[in-house]
Amino acid sequence: MTASFATVTLIQGPEGLLAERAVRQLVDEAVRQRPDATISRVPASGLDRGTLAEITAGSLFSAASVVVVEQLAELPANLADDVVALATAPEPDLALILVHEGGVKGKALLDRLRKAKVEQVDAPMVKAWELPQFVSAEVRRQGGRIDRPTAEALVNAVGSDLRSVAGAVAQLLADTEEQVITRADVGRYFAGRAEVSGFAVADHCLDGDREAALGSLRWALETGVAPVLLTSAIAAALRNLGKYLGAREERLRDADLARRVGVPPWKLKDLARQARGWNAPAVAAAIQFAATADAQVKGASGDPGFALDMLVLGVIERRRDSRRSPAGCP
Repeated sequence: MTASFATVTLIQGPEGLLAERAVRQLVDEAVRQRPDATISRVPASGLDRGTLAEITAGSLFSAASVVVVEQLAELPANLADDVVALATAPEPDLALILVHEGGVKGKALLDRLRKAKVEQVDAPMVKAWELPQFVSAEVRRQGGRIDRPTAEALVNAVGSDLRSVAGAVAQLLADTEEQVITRADVGRYFAGRAEVSGFAVADHCLDGDREAALGSLRWALETGVAPVLLTSAIAAALRNLGKYLGAREERLRDADLARRVGVPPWKLKDLARQARGWNAPAVAAAIQFAATADAQVKGASGDPGFALDMLVLGVIERRRDSRRSPAGCP
């Protein structure tokens, strides 16, 4: 990916971190070529014909312009022809970068830009099962090393937000010797975060461990974890378990089963263990508990802590019901 002048580049996709990195690389390369270039970064919704013409025409101090138009889906309809004209016959002193966050809005403009053969850079959403691979690539990008189990442990500790994962990699590489990240490093920096996360509470609920679930719930609330994140984590864990129960009889490969469920392959062992204590009707009933608790912590109840207690106890009781009637009978 190399920016040059007299080009238009379309960056498309929902993953903001990847899109921002692509923009930064293109801008840096353009400035390297033309250090005197004027740089403009504007939201598409704020453009009109006069502003677009002004920022793409250079300035009194430099003929060269680098223009980044963000949120392209919000471009006023009357400017579509102007943007397509720039893409069809790029100005020799203009590097135009268009950023579209994905989705169907603005599709007609995207189709016209592709027909004009603009350069394209994808910024796709990183799936849950792809996160350890992203960690490994991120570590290599910064000159470090990490093995697959350690990458999986890092994702498990930090979560699925790509910015948080990238930030964790940067922190570990800055503080570790010889640019090698080990399981001990991950445990030292991030174990505390994992212990108070909603995912830990959810795992204890699905395991039927009442004491551990209530204890981790208390600790999470005391350390500032928002109640809505806790109900969301429990609901997500239940949905994953329900999808696992529905798909495990299809004799899929682990990678295919993980994609069907929507989890990284290394989470299948946890789901397989947890599934031994559940059946589908019990999971469905527990999801209803989670939906009720979610509404309560968002305002339907004046005591989110009590609502979360009832959720944890309700989920564990549904697991007990499942074990008492393994065939799924009510």
